[in-house]
Amino acid sequence: MHLTILYRGPLASCDYDCPYCPFAKRRDTTAQLRADRAALERFTGWATARPEERLSVLFTPWGEGLTRSWYRRALVDLSHQPHVERVAIQTNLSCRTDWLAEADLDTVALWCTYHPGQTPYERFLDKTRRLAELGVRFSVGMVGLPEHLARARRLRAALPSHVYLWVNAADGHRYTDEQAATWTELDPLFPFSREPHRSAGRPCRTGETVISVDGEGTVRRCHFVKAELGNLYDGSYRAALAPRACPLAVCDCHIGYVHLETLPLYDAFAGGVLERVPTEATLLAPPPVPPASRARPLAG
Repeated sequence: MHLTILYRGPLASCDYDCPYCPFAKRRDTTAQLRADRAALERFTGWATARPEERLSVLFTPWGEGLTRSWYRRALVDLSHQPHVERVAIQTNLSCRTDWLAEADLDTVALWCTYHPGQTPYERFLDKTRRLAELGVRFSVGMVGLPEHLARARRLRAALPSHVYLWVNAADGHRYTDEQAATWTELDPLFPFSREPHRSAGRPCRTGETVISVDGEGTVRRCHFVKAELGNLYDGSYRAALAPRACPLAVCDCHIGYVHLETLPLYDAFAGGVLERVPTEATLLAPPPVPPASRARPLAG
């Protein structure tokens, strides 16, 4: 079986203070950083010691992981494991990039977010150029706020044509059809982000071939469903892996709804689900959003 793991340890500190993020400029104590490092090294050790399993790993820290040496080392080490098919991380790309030369570039990948107002545009763009020169597989994206539109257009024009620019719908922001069409010109898959997707009772890969793991090794089906399936390190989660429907009314985050079986996103991102890199064919002819999957946010 191929098991995809979304890992989120206790790290919560970030070097940016984005107004739309609750962890902006939060600082972890020395003790908290040591605990995060120990948790990550334990997880990496577990993943390394399982050559009989096919694994893919996406690190989704609340804070910025790549400014910490232990996250960079984890990506490098896991990328060289033959049984690890992909290891990726969500990052603001504020870190240096030369360490990636040590990684297996067929396995490692980055999901990069540009935050206007947090870093100079040219500095961020230069980081993406270095990634492209190294041959790193990566995507770039930003939040689709109206004040970001001009910079999003500028970024799209400057990025290599093969680098996907994704746009996340801003939380709490409603898009008119005209506004959505403008963002869709930049990101052909923006319609999938525009509205939450109805998920209650619908089949999802999470809990069967995709799991969420925290720093204690607690396994859940995904980051958004709190019910526990067991623990990674004692193996108790294995008996709970099975096809199951989503218990939530809606799913409005890409790292969640990408796994819904009712959406065509595994085909759209074939080979690049974790790093959010779609196929070339997808960008030329993106799949339509199934009408039944669209949902307005529920009251209450």
